Formats: sequence, C-alpha cells, structure tokens
Amino acid sequence: MRLAHHLAIASDLVRGDCIEANEFPDLSQRYMVMAVPKTVINERAAFEGALPEAEFVEQVLRAVGGNGGSP
Repeated sequence: MRLAHHLAIASDLVRGDCIEANEFPDLSQRYMVMAVPKTVINERAAFEGALPEAEFVEQVLRAVGGNGGSP
C-alpha cells in the first residue's frame, strides 16, 4: 500500500485505497482476495504479493497501457 500511496502523491491520476480484507469480506470476495497484499488496478488488472518498487511500477504501467518495459 505504501508504494500505491507514493504513486498517488506523485500523480493526480493515481488514487490509492487500502482495505482490510478481514473487515470487508464482501470486497474480499468481489476481488477474489486469496493472499495479501492484493493490488487491483482500474478493476481490469490485479496482482498479489509484495513486489519490489520497480516491478510494482511496471505492473501498474502495464495495466494502464503505459510503457512497462515490455512490447
């Protein structure tokens, strides 16, 4: 979540929300949370696990159609 918040501070185009999976079981089911952390991007892409910063940013860029380092 810390990385998502850093991105949100750096860009007005990013919003970071943190949800406690145990406190919001409906949301956990909706987003099929099986492990934490789980990152959901624009309801289109998701990944689980804590990633190094560079990989996290790459995943976010890929999800929004930016240049994430892959063709």
